[in-house]
Amino acid sequence: MRVDAFLVDQLLADLVLALHVGVVVFVVGGLAFIVTGHFRGWRLADALWFRLAHLGCIATVVAQAWWGAVCPLTVLEMWLRERAGHSTYAGSFIQHWFQRLLYHDAPAWAFTLAYSLFGLAVLASWWLFPPRRRGGRKCPVNPSLKSRSNCGLSRCSGFRCLQSLFKATGVGRVSKT
Repeated sequence: MRVDAFLVDQLLADLVLALHVGVVVFVVGGLAFIVTGHFRGWRLADALWFRLAHLGCIATVVAQAWWGAVCPLTVLEMWLRERAGHSTYAGSFIQHWFQRLLYHDAPAWAFTLAYSLFGLAVLASWWLFPPRRRGGRKCPVNPSLKSRSNCGLSRCSGFRCLQSLFKATGVGRVSKT
């Protein structure tokens, strides 16, 4: 009967590991998805709920790194592996797997720095590619339009609207006298 408990614990540890890998892929791939999706017009990449989930994940990682805390998923996985009779690893999940993949042991501060820089890149994406709320974003040039899609452009950045506004009003036109 105890053999079954070992197998269950091993299976649960592997599931936690798969979840952890999924979180890492979401955080790292999420930023690439946001940037690419913004330029390609993918609605999910600009969705507020997606962006908040992404920001929350990287903020949690950065906070844990600065506080010197080990990720709860790492703790749970190691506890399950120990119960299953397997050896565990020291340090963080990322540090352990990078060491195994790259055969290089970096100090903890290097990972804290990397997480912090990545977190800053995610924050920059909020400024460079702001998320869209449910009702869409108003046109920054012509606020009377209910959303940017009303200006005739599927992915208006405001620049085209600005050009249209200049043409319509004659602003910026050099007269030949």
